[in-house]
This record gives sequence, C-alpha cells and structure tokens, in this order.
Amino acid sequence: MSTHRFILEPYKGVSTRHTCPNCHRKRCFSKYIDTDRRIQFPDYVGRCDHEQKCGYHFTPRDYFERNPSEKEKLSEDNLRSYTTIKEIEQKATSYIDLDIVNQSLQRYPDNKLFQFLSAQFGEAETLKLMKKYKVGTSKYWDGATVFWQVDYQNRVRTGKIMLYNPTTGKRIKEPYNHVTWVHSVLHKEDYNLKQCFFGEHLISEDKSRPVALVESEKTAIIASYYLPQFLWIASGGKNGCFNANSLSALAERSVVLFPDLGAADYWQSKIGLMKSYGIDVQLFDYLEAKASENERKEGYDIADYLLKVRPDEAILQQMIKRNPNLKTLIETFDLKLVSVQRSILQPKVLPPKKRGFRL
Repeated sequence: MSTHRFILEPYKGVSTRHTCPNCHRKRCFSKYIDTDRRIQFPDYVGRCDHEQKCGYHFTPRDYFERNPSEKEKLSEDNLRSYTTIKEIEQKATSYIDLDIVNQSLQRYPDNKLFQFLSAQFGEAETLKLMKKYKVGTSKYWDGATVFWQVDYQNRVRTGKIMLYNPTTGKRIKEPYNHVTWVHSVLHKEDYNLKQCFFGEHLISEDKSRPVALVESEKTAIIASYYLPQFLWIASGGKNGCFNANSLSALAERSVVLFPDLGAADYWQSKIGLMKSYGIDVQLFDYLEAKASENERKEGYDIADYLLKVRPDEAILQQMIKRNPNLKTLIETFDLKLVSVQRSILQPKVLPPKKRGFRL
C-alpha cells in the first residue's frame, strides 16, 4: 500500500488526463488527488507529461504554501503519518545575467520604438518610461527593442527582441516577423525558459495601485503614460502567462484585464483560475462592445485608442518637424508648452501639468 497521501491520479482512461493549464495541450495533464478523499485540489494542481517542452508541475506543497488555511485542515497526526508529496525533481529556471541587461539600457536615440514614443511624449518622458520598464536596445536588428522579462524577485527570465517602424509605431512584419528571444540569440544551451509578465518587477515595488494587464509590452508602456493610476503589465500575447506559475505573482492583488479586440472571451475564461489565487479580477470589455468592424479587423487594443488623444508633446514635436529652428528656440530660452489649444510657449514658471484621466 502506498504511504503517499497526495498522489498523481492513476491512469484509468482518457477521462483521467486533462488539458495542461500551462502549454494547453489536451490529455497530457495529471491532477493530484487526496487518497483520504478529504481535500479537493483545484484543477491547476498537477503535472504535465511533457517534461522537456513544458515542465509544468504544481504540487500539493505549492498549493498549501499559498493557501495556509487549507493546510490548517490537516491534523498534526495526518501530516506526520504521510509523506505529503511525492515530487519529481524539476529542472531549475534559467536566467539572463544582469550585466547583459544593463549593457542594453542605452543607445536610445537609435531605438526605433524610442523614436516613435518620443514623438508622442517627448524624449525626457520616454526615457523615464524605458528605464522604469527596463527596456533595452539591441544590435540584432538595427534599432531593435528589447523587452526584458524581470520577475518579482528582480531575476531576468529572458528578453523579447522586436523591431518597430519609428513613424507608425507598428511592428515590422515584412519580409518576415522581426521577433526573437535573447536566450536564442546568445545560443544558450539547455535554456529552461519560464516566462513572467513584462513589468512584473514593478508589482513588488508598488503594492498600492491596482494592476492593469494587457497583451502587448508596448501597450503597457503607452497606457502607463495616459493612465498612471494603474500599474500596467503585459502578458506578451493572448495566451501568455495565464498559468499557475505566472499568476502567483498577482496573488491578493486587484487586477483589471484589458484584452485586445477579439480576445475578451478567452481572457474571460481565465478569470476563474485567477480568482483561485485570491486575485480580485475584473474584465474591461467596453472596447469589445463598442468597436467598429475595421477596429476589430485591425485587432485594436487600448493603446490604439489612447494614442488618438494627442498629448501636447506630440503636437509640439510635429511643429518642430516642420520647423527645426523651433527646437533651438525652445532650448535657448528654456521654454515650455503650457497650452495645446493656444500653442503658447512660456518660460518654465508654472508647476508641472497633471496628466491622466479616468476610465
């Protein structure tokens, strides 16, 4: 007779193998069960059969550590009488050296995304955003952007390298999709990647503001300028980071989901999993309800709508582009734009103007 109280459910046909919450493959996920039949674990407590390609393994011990009230249900005798978990040794998560990250946090004038955002918000404000989110510059493609994935313990999981059009701010997808990973470029052998949210390092730094989750890294940066009352992070895609390992970083936080158009139903389906972590989650579906057919076809997200609200700095940059001498005038006399409607430049004697608006 087994001395393990919590075991992986024995195979008794396809009904005992489920869809993995991490890689989403069907009939490859084994759930943990309580042989005493006293505890019913959530659906995400289990192990994926694809150990090399996925490696997902959320054990009963993990569950009890994050749900101490459930552990209290076990008597001292029960805890001593059983080996609580029979675990398979997991391969350690791989990380990128911080020196590599720090070397990339420069050459911003060459960065195509920096050029686009500077035309919207000005170079000074854009530099603050890049530094805040630890966005770097890569030589892999001339002017490419590196979105570093830094977890809540400030460990760098990897970096996503992408190339943007400096005029439109759109990704370069022709003649091929310009996106790759730092660990691939560095040819790191046997790299065990476990992604985290882009901007996740900000979660531990700011515990007061509600978290806003979007798909795109660029969108998180743009939205943080317009709506600073939220702490903006990104999943890196429609399916990204909706797994138990990643979602644990949002435990006990208030989170608002801002899916791209067309992804609302899928994100809605993840709310149950998020709530199981004590996440107070809401879905912002106003855009889904009000979007035009063209906006749906283009796959708009909240950044596309926010950028239609032209900041004062964007209008000023347009004026400078038409007349470069205006920049010299501003720098010489230390002028500041104080009214977009009247286009008045005055000396810097007024307090900084507040930005941001309510949803």
